[in-house]
Amino acid sequence: MICSIHHKGLRLYYEEGNGAKLPPAYLKKIARLLTSLDAVSSVDDIVQLGSGDMTDYWAIHVSANYKLIFRFDKGDVHDVNYVDYH
Repeated sequence: MICSIHHKGLRLYYEEGNGAKLPPAYLKKIARLLTSLDAVSSVDDIVQLGSGDMTDYWAIHVSANYKLIFRFDKGDVHDVNYVDYH
């Protein structure tokens, strides 16, 4: 279950379906990923663990440059963010 979303545009899209602050080309993919994160009980099959200063975060590719990152704790997803990883 998603408990918190850091990125304002992502939170608006998740809570209200308003994707105005996200790239239109990736809205469907982001919606699928958020649905998956909301239902996940184990992250092992869908994501990779971050490295460097992101070692507490898991990451899912949205595009070549962008990822959804988040922390996973006790079956819940926290601090979801949409970031340029380059």
